[in-house]
Formats: sequence, structure tokens, C-alpha cells
Amino acid sequence: MHPIIFSKMDFSQSNLFGYIEDLQELTIIERPVRRSLKTPEEIERLTVDEELSDIERAVYLLSSGQDIQGTSVVANLPVLVRQNPAETLRRVLPKIKEVLHVAGVEMQLTAAVSFLTVLQEESVSTHTYSHSFLHIILQNLEHRDAGVSNAWLETLLAVIEALPKETVRQEILNPLVSKAQLSQTLQSRLVSCKIMGKLANKFEAHIIKREILPLVKSLCYDVEYEVRACICRQLEHIAQGIGTELTKTVVLPELVELARDEGSSVRLAAFETLVNLLHMFDADDRSQTVLPLVKSFCEKSFKADESILVSLSFHLGKLCNGLYGIFTPEQHLRFLEFYKKLSTLGLQQENGHNDNQLQLQTLEQEKKYISVRKNCAYNFPAMIVFVDPKNFHLELYSIFFCLCHDPEVPVRYTMAISFYEVAKLLNSGVYTIHKELVTLLKDESLEVLDALVGHLPEILELMANGGENSGSESKLLSIPDLIPALTAAEQRAATSLKWRTHEKLLQKYACLPHIIPSDQIYYRFLHRMLTIILTNNVLPVQKAAARTLCVYLRYNRKQEQRHEVIQKLIEQLGQGKSYWNRLRFLDTCEFIMELFSKSFFCKYFFLPVLELTHDPVANVRMKLCYLLPKVKSTLKIPTDKHLLQQLELCIRKLLCQEKDKDVLSIVKRTVLELDRMEISVDAVKNYYFFKEQLEKEKQQNEGRPANINDKMFEKKRRDSKTSSLLTKSITLSVPGSSSGTSAGKEDKKSKLVRSQSFSTQALHPKYSNIDKCPNKSSNTGYTSSVSGMGKSCMLSFSDDSFRTHSNGHSGNGTLTSSSSRSLFNSSDQKNSGNKESQSRRMSM
Repeated sequence: MHPIIFSKMDFSQSNLFGYIEDLQELTIIERPVRRSLKTPEEIERLTVDEELSDIERAVYLLSSGQDIQGTSVVANLPVLVRQNPAETLRRVLPKIKEVLHVAGVEMQLTAAVSFLTVLQEESVSTHTYSHSFLHIILQNLEHRDAGVSNAWLETLLAVIEALPKETVRQEILNPLVSKAQLSQTLQSRLVSCKIMGKLANKFEAHIIKREILPLVKSLCYDVEYEVRACICRQLEHIAQGIGTELTKTVVLPELVELARDEGSSVRLAAFETLVNLLHMFDADDRSQTVLPLVKSFCEKSFKADESILVSLSFHLGKLCNGLYGIFTPEQHLRFLEFYKKLSTLGLQQENGHNDNQLQLQTLEQEKKYISVRKNCAYNFPAMIVFVDPKNFHLELYSIFFCLCHDPEVPVRYTMAISFYEVAKLLNSGVYTIHKELVTLLKDESLEVLDALVGHLPEILELMANGGENSGSESKLLSIPDLIPALTAAEQRAATSLKWRTHEKLLQKYACLPHIIPSDQIYYRFLHRMLTIILTNNVLPVQKAAARTLCVYLRYNRKQEQRHEVIQKLIEQLGQGKSYWNRLRFLDTCEFIMELFSKSFFCKYFFLPVLELTHDPVANVRMKLCYLLPKVKSTLKIPTDKHLLQQLELCIRKLLCQEKDKDVLSIVKRTVLELDRMEISVDAVKNYYFFKEQLEKEKQQNEGRPANINDKMFEKKRRDSKTSSLLTKSITLSVPGSSSGTSAGKEDKKSKLVRSQSFSTQALHPKYSNIDKCPNKSSNTGYTSSVSGMGKSCMLSFSDDSFRTHSNGHSGNGTLTSSSSRSLFNSSDQKNSGNKESQSRRMSM
């Protein structure tokens, strides 16, 4: 008995106040829980009679229920329409229309989504939908809440695509004339602008010109800058609807006016629309109208109008390539210098500013400058095309270096994404960006590494084979820090919590045998993969490492290194103390069966896999049972007949000794699947093995020495060689041995010729018992498939009795043991002259 020791309690004032504060925190936590409980009266009001139908319950809740119940009914509207469309449209939809007049924001948003769902599911016809739902949508378009109005507008724009033209013209286009007037509210005019952009793709050009373009012109001169900016963004859709000619005569002049608007948002919308419509203008419009506007935008962006700086940097690549044909050399150089200036914007701090000014500048412009440099990184491939890849090192390499070393992660992330495009464009000049690849691989941010790894195999392949005149080995030697950078990147990913990036990295590292010499792979990467399998705790990462290790092993040609890795896999994984390692061994074996030959797996891994049938952990045995069909598919008969016996022995032990019911059920299913499988047969070894077995059986039955039949054996071999040139694969079905009597002379004669010509098809019953034990063969009925021999051959014989016999028996490629035995008994009774005459009758 140990004495009970009471700890000394401190009742000082500070500790006492601490206990009181803790109690107060507990009471604060409990208060919201108590307030959320419903009183019996509230529960009674929320209770609905269970005997009501769905339609009656929906009507009742919309009439007298609470808001949350009404919202639930509105959300369930698509289901009600599918189940009972007539009653829903007659009773429920009018109630929803009444409730929406006074409904809150949540119910309005739910109704907009439900109406759109009903349209997408096509629960009712288009005519019924326009008659029942369209008016409710149009009534709620001008809701005072901007979010609700936008939700109903999105529903209406989707409805416009589905409705017929006449309905759209009567219900939407005609009222639009009055809604777009200056006397209407701002919200009404904004909605009208967006509807016009959608209607431009619905009607023909002459209807748009007559009914929509006048409204567009009036809205371009609206007093509110929000309306002018909104209609300016819709001009792109309107131009696509009216065609090139009307775009040049109507839309382009309006864009020029809006580009000079006093509102910065209007000028920005005009600039973006102008860039998007660049393909619709001819060379004259581009040189006389578009280019002066773009030059003015670029000049004002740094001086008076920095609001368009971000948009200008985003569209600069598209703009430069769209205007490439009309640039003079001076203009070409000016736009290139403008891009270089944007690429380093915010990185050089000007002198003469105090700390307060710098702090204000950082707070106001830092995000804008980061966005500008990020857009320059996005447009870098387009600028390579603009300056020509041959001039990359002279014109753009310094900018590429700055963007890859930018202090902000979003900029480097964008460069990592576009790195593969840059490498493709440079082609043979890709060697100039080796250092930047190493820099991005060593980047501190895992986001940058993840973006780069996406196309890492393609990038490394381009760098290894970039030059046409120089070999890959010399290219690899020109990347001095590549291997340390790759190992460092994997180490950073392994120590982080972002296991998906680590998994992706390991999967992409499977390309390294094509890039890096085998010795470097073995010493720097292969053992690291084995360590990850043994120590990492994330299953996808372990599987990725296992597969990459198998790829490395596949391309390693040094037998000593191969044997060492195989031995470690078997000892540390297959015979490891942790069941988790033994499970990973089975995963690795599955990858080996996928990547290596069948003989390789059978030689090194077949027996270690079967040893796991005695594993003490049920999960390991269960996983092994799932793998057994693939294991059996690697066998070839007669080469691997001893392995097949081991496999059958292990299955019998599992069936007899397994105590776990889950494993036992899987074993039974696996046995059925194994019985249905066919084992491939080695064609060359199979032929001579059959001949030896047949000769031994004949000697045992007749007691004659082997030298008597030497001539006959050589004759059969010559004939069988001729027939084997035409045959590729024959499936042999070998039943159990049976007794029978010999046939007549004619039958024996035909069987003799058949044994001479189709000797590759004959299988003695003794062979059927070599790779199957007697008990198993009578129950399961294994079949062997012969690979490498043809399925059919066409022979013509002069003997009618033989032709009839071959049609009756050789079609399925099977022989019973009695017929094969009588075949060789009859062959001894014939002289050599008869044999030669029979062989002459046969023609291929």
C-alpha cells in the first residue's frame, strides 16, 4: 500500500481570480448552446402533420410556416416538379410567387438557383417554363439587393439560350426598349446592358442592327459611368453578332470615344474590348486607329492613369503579337522597352523619399506592382515570339533572370508555370536557361516547386537533347548543379506537410534514368527511394517512391547493384518486422510485374511473395490473396512447373488453415478466379518436352529400346518442324487419363499420319499429372494455353478417311490418353515404306 499524497492547493488571490476567469469562460461557451434550444411552443409551431402529401406540405409551409421552412420548400422545388409537375405548377408555384415579394435575401437566392435547376433538368417543356417561370424571373430582376439582382440576371441569361426566338423577342427584347431609357433606375439600365450582350448572339445581324444597336448607342452616352463601362464590355459580344463590316463602321468609333472617357473604369473597359476585338480589324484600322490609342495608353499609364497599368501588362503580349505586322523597328523597340520597364516595376526604389513616403507607397502600390510583374511573367513566352527566339539572349535574358529571382512568390510561381513553354520556344538555345532551372528547383516556396515539377520530365528532356549536333551526355555535363538541386528539392518536399507535392515530385523523378547516368541514379536517388518507403508515413508517397525505385532498377544494367537492391527489398520489406513494410513489399512486387519481364519476377520475387501466406497479420494475407491472380499470370509451363506446385500448395494451406473469416472468403473467391485462368506455355521447350515424355511412355508400354525408333523419331521431327513454321499458339485442354481399346487399321493409319503432322498438338496424360497433383486435377480441371504457336493451319490430304477423322477430332485440339496410346502402338506396326508414302501425300 502506497500512501496517498495530497498536493498542496494554493488559495492565493491571484490563483483564485484565475479560477473565476476560467469559470466565466465556461459560462460564455455554454450560453449560445442554451440560446439555440427551442422552446416547446416553438417546436409545436414547427411541427407539421406527417400525413400530408408533399404538395400539401409545401403549400402549408409557404402559407403559415417560418422563413427557414419556406426556403426549404423553394430549394426542394426541382424535386417537386420532377415528381408531380402539374400540381406543383398549379398550387406551389403561385405561392412561391406571392412569398418572393416579401422574402429575404436567402430565399431569393435559393429561388434563383432552383428556377435555373428546373430549366437545366428539362422537367417541363420550354413553352410551359416560359409561361410559368419567366415572368417571376423578370419581376425580380430589379431587386434592391445587388447580389439578388445578379443571381436572377444569371438565371435569365441562361433562360435566353434555351427559349425560342419569338418568345425572347416578345417577352424580353420588346420590354428592353423601355428598361434601357435614361428615366429608368441605374440598376435597370445595368441589367439592360448585360441582356443586350446576350441577345446579340441570339438574333440575326439585321435584327441587331435595327432593334439593338440604337439602344447600344444611347447607353454608350449614358450619364452614369457604370452604365458606360458595362455597355463597353458588351460591345465585344455585339461585334461578334453583327460581323466585321458593321464592327468597323459602328463599334470601332464608339470604342474610340469610350477610350477617351473621363472615367478610368470606362477607359479600362474600352482598352480591354479593343484588344479582344483586334482580330476583327484589318491592317488599316490597326495602324491608323488602334495603334495610336495603344500608344497613348502606354504613355499615360506611368504618368496620369495608373489604373490601367495592371490590365495593360496582362494584355501586352497579345497586343504586341496582334500588331506585329504594322510595327516599325522604332515602335518595336519602344514596346520592348516598355515591357522591360513593367517587368522590373517596383524593384528599384527611387532616392529622395523619406520613410513615411516609402511606407505609404508600399501600402498603396505594392500589390499593384506585384500584379504587374506577375502579368509580365505570364506574357514572357509571347514576348519571346515577339522578339524571335534567336534574339532571346540579347534582348530578354536579363528580364528572364530578374523574373526568376523576383522577391515575390506569385511572380516566381508564374515563371515556373511558363518555364516549359519558354524551353520549347528556345529549342536548341535552351542551354541558356539551365541556371534558372536550378534556381527554381532550389526555391524556398513549395508552390514554385510544385508549379515547376508539373512539366519537369519534358523540361529535362529538352535540356538533355536540345542541341541537334551535340549528344545528350555533353548536355548533361553542362548542368553542374542539377543533381544537388533535384535532391534538395526532394528533401524540402519531404520535410514539409504538403505530401501531395512530395508525391508528385517522386512520380516525376521516374524520368531521371533518361537524363542522368545510371551510377548517379544509384548513389543519389535509388537508396533515397528505399529510405522513403521504409520511413515515410504517407501511403501515396510510399507508393510513388516504390514505383520510381522499380523504374530505376529497370534501367540499371549492373548486376551487382541490381542484386543488392533486390536483396534489400526482400530483407527490409518482404521480411521486415513491421507489417506496414510487408504490405509495401507487395505494392513493390505489383510494380515489378508491371515494369519487368515475367521471368525476372519469377526468378527473384515469386517465392518471397508466397512466403507471406504464413504472415501473422491478416491484412498482409488478404492483400496477398488479391495479388495471387497477377502472380499466377507470370508463370510459364513447363519452365515454372515447380513454382506452380508451390503456388497450389500455398493455396491449399490457406484454404485449410486460415482462421480469419474475411481472409478465407477472399481466398475462396481467389481460387475460383485462379481456376478460370490459363497458364502460358513456352512453345519451344513445350514441344521437345512433349516428345520426350511420349517416347518414355512408349518405351515403358512396349519394352523396346530407344534405338529401334530413332528413324521414326527423326522423321517425326522433320515433319513437325514443317508444321511448326505455320503454327503460332494452340490452347491445350488435357483431361484426366482414361482407358480404351484400339481402333481398326484405317483408324490407326489416320492416327499415325496425324501424329506425324500434328505432333505439337499431342499431349500425353502423364504430362497432365506433372504440374498438377492428382486431387487437384480431378476437381478444378486446369487448362494450359500454348503461346507462340499458330491457331490453325490448312492441310490437304488424299486419304478420305483421314480427312473425316481430322474433322471429327482435331478441331478442338484435344486427344484422350487412350487414343494417344493406340496412336503409338499402331505406329510400330507400320514399315518405313508406308511412313514415307503417307508423308508424301501431305501438302501444305
